[in-house]
Amino acid sequence: MQDLELQAVESALTDLVDGERRWATTTLEQRRDLLTRMRELTGAHAQEWVDTAVQIKGLDPNSPLVGEEWMSGPYVMAASLGVLADTLDHLAKGRSPLADVKFHDVRDRVAVNVLPTSVYDELLLSGFSAEVWLRRGVSRAAAKAEAGLAQLDPSRTAGIGVVLGAGNIMSIAPLDVLYELIAHNRVVVLKLNPITDPLLPVFSKVLAPLIEVGAVRIVTGGAEVGGALVQHDLVNHVHMTGSARTHDAIVWGVGDEAVERKRAGDPKLTKPVTSELGGVSPTIVIPGRWSNADLKFQAQHVATQRLHNGGYNCVASQALIISSDWDQKDRFLAEVRNAIAAAPERAAYYPGSDDRVASALESYPNAERLGPGGGRLLVDDVRPDSAEPILSGEYFSPVYGVVEIPGTGASFTAAAARTANEVFAGTLGVNIIAAPASVKELGAAFDDLVEDLHYGTIAINAWTGVGYLTPTASWGAYPGHTIDDVQSGIGVVHNAWLMDGIERTVVRGPFRPAPRSVIRGELALSPKPPWFVNNKTAATTGKRLTEFAADPRASRLPGIFASALRG
Repeated sequence: MQDLELQAVESALTDLVDGERRWATTTLEQRRDLLTRMRELTGAHAQEWVDTAVQIKGLDPNSPLVGEEWMSGPYVMAASLGVLADTLDHLAKGRSPLADVKFHDVRDRVAVNVLPTSVYDELLLSGFSAEVWLRRGVSRAAAKAEAGLAQLDPSRTAGIGVVLGAGNIMSIAPLDVLYELIAHNRVVVLKLNPITDPLLPVFSKVLAPLIEVGAVRIVTGGAEVGGALVQHDLVNHVHMTGSARTHDAIVWGVGDEAVERKRAGDPKLTKPVTSELGGVSPTIVIPGRWSNADLKFQAQHVATQRLHNGGYNCVASQALIISSDWDQKDRFLAEVRNAIAAAPERAAYYPGSDDRVASALESYPNAERLGPGGGRLLVDDVRPDSAEPILSGEYFSPVYGVVEIPGTGASFTAAAARTANEVFAGTLGVNIIAAPASVKELGAAFDDLVEDLHYGTIAINAWTGVGYLTPTASWGAYPGHTIDDVQSGIGVVHNAWLMDGIERTVVRGPFRPAPRSVIRGELALSPKPPWFVNNKTAATTGKRLTEFAADPRASRLPGIFASALRG
């Protein structure tokens, strides 16, 4: 590690020791105002943010794919800052952030309705909804009383936290900083992933109010800088986003050292660690009677779940679970092949991607090579076995598998839940695609499927990425993992209402886009979602959504609708 990098680490931590004292005396009203100012700054610097991300990822600046950078970057940051500011405003007035929220019972749990939360949500995300399931035993009264987490006693700070930033989705690092600071009341040093170092000027501008008050510092550097930070005596907590392998290297070491430490229960890193680590996300397709348009649209949906951001998403779908007895299976898989092949070309910007694709080809030499240059792999003969490479580890590249299991109706849904829980590595997210008629026909068996899936986010006729984009939803693995079997991580982030006792988030969307949704009886007016990889106006829609999130005004809605309808 360079001397300058070491000096930067020491300087950042020293500053935060003083900053923690100032943060402890910063009132809830002042904190609210800091977040409101940051939302304005996010809007002001959104174009620079997106331009930098486009450069990092080698995207064509004129491509609709730029919409991904708007929506998964400044859009979700601005939206989250708005909700967090409202949460602090509630707390400052002595009210629970959940005071006006709708609850309902789901099986033997309490669920909190987190989408839609306003008329704007109902208009912009017509037909989409989300709920957070609380853990068994958490009552409505307890949920209201405990919402606010560490901000219930803002003067009681919790030391210094380190956030090891992600290198794929450009809002992950600043959102994780917000959660450390607000949910846990820890001042934060953010270590950027080297891939995102070009965003340092933008992040410094957006986070300026927190930097000025002494609550946040940003450093850059490689693995040695990260190692020095997490082991530093002044650091009380570590949060990271990445892979389970990286987590274990930080917590346990590497090679023989890691083996011995795990055997002895003697971690190299002894301070508390929370994490979001991805996994092998399944998409379960429920057999039904679909029209040709349904088959094509849902194939594009699957292609998006795999290929959004080039496949470099912690919650990218890596394999279908599909019924071998579904009479439309072959037609659907043909549409999936077409959709994957036809998805827009982009650079393989994430380090090691080509090597991981090559590794998949070694494991599956008969894989179909699709798309420009044959760089996207489809493996259609994956056994439902945890020994399968495509199910046991995250490829983090455009590699997709198909797992066929027998059955229809309730027998299929029960088998699909077992396969997803027992065979696929990780518990971050799972997608379910099911026609409304199939959901109705399954009845309680469909509800059993949702309950039985042990995943942090479950998306029904939506992609789990919608959960990431919803500030009031939680984001993280299913609870119960430990540092010696970390799977998809420990703890949650986002959760802008600062709820405690979270089990999972469940997202629902329309099976069909408008106008077919209305014609077929769905109460949804949403056209093709702007996050679809083949959406023609995603860049314009994403930019307009970001402008709205940074400064919500009804006068912005017609422009958003006009762009979205052309997508």
